[in-house]
Amino acid sequence: MKMRREWPLHAMIFPGLALIIMFSYVPMAGVIIAFQKFIPAKGLFGDQKWVGWANFEYVMSLPSFTQVLFNTLFISSFKLVLGLVVPIIIAILLNELKNNVIKRSVQTAIYLPYFLSWVVLGGILIDILSPSSGIVNNFLGAIGLPKIFFLGDNNWFPVTLIGSDIWKTFGYGTIVYLAAITGIDPGLYEAATIDGGNRWHKMWHITLPGMRMVIVLLSVLSLGQLLNAGFDQVFNLYSPQVYESGDILDTFVYRIGLLDAQYGVATAVGLFKSVISFTLISASYLIAYKVARYRIF
Repeated sequence: MKMRREWPLHAMIFPGLALIIMFSYVPMAGVIIAFQKFIPAKGLFGDQKWVGWANFEYVMSLPSFTQVLFNTLFISSFKLVLGLVVPIIIAILLNELKNNVIKRSVQTAIYLPYFLSWVVLGGILIDILSPSSGIVNNFLGAIGLPKIFFLGDNNWFPVTLIGSDIWKTFGYGTIVYLAAITGIDPGLYEAATIDGGNRWHKMWHITLPGMRMVIVLLSVLSLGQLLNAGFDQVFNLYSPQVYESGDILDTFVYRIGLLDAQYGVATAVGLFKSVISFTLISASYLIAYKVARYRIF
């Protein structure tokens, strides 16, 4: 009887479930390539030569792999930390604005970049950060400072990646934290006013504690993205000149797999990343349950 009553809900889930199975679980059969000297002409289940852990050993022996792993962890760590801190600060500042017109205008302005793809933003950044004609370097030259090759200098490229990613995504995070702030009981602010509390006291003792569970939850769950430094962004902005500081695991897999046709080696790197990410995600959900009582089911 219960199944008959709920079958429309199951029917609504089925198309999405079918897509997930087709594009997320069926391709997992290709994991076997990581243990083969894969030749595409023989097919996925053809008579391929099994090499065991040789592809993993080869990857680990590459001089550039350690640097690629460091770049991935460095860039993604700063993105995760600043991606949490900046939206919290902006959300608190916006919450203090009393003029709703200005508040909504600022919200819209900071939220717009989130809807633009990195293909579009990459072209914009290449133009405005150009060392010869970019508006940023023209401004630096006008005030007497040396021009900076943001997308071609190994010292500046990671900073550019982190800064541009925060600029693109912090608007979305701000909306999430503003929603958390709206759930705080207004009576707490009224009581603080009666007790003589100023805005700083209210922010420190009411707003931040009221956001604590959302902050903890998002912080913990973001651990699963530690090895995702942003393929779309890096691919659209980097060049061989900044491989030393900007090459990450995803772009490394792209080059070694699709450009160099070393499919087994590329799959080995992808499997390595997937196993680490799965471990981090599992640990993050466990921590989220222990700290914030968050659970999927």
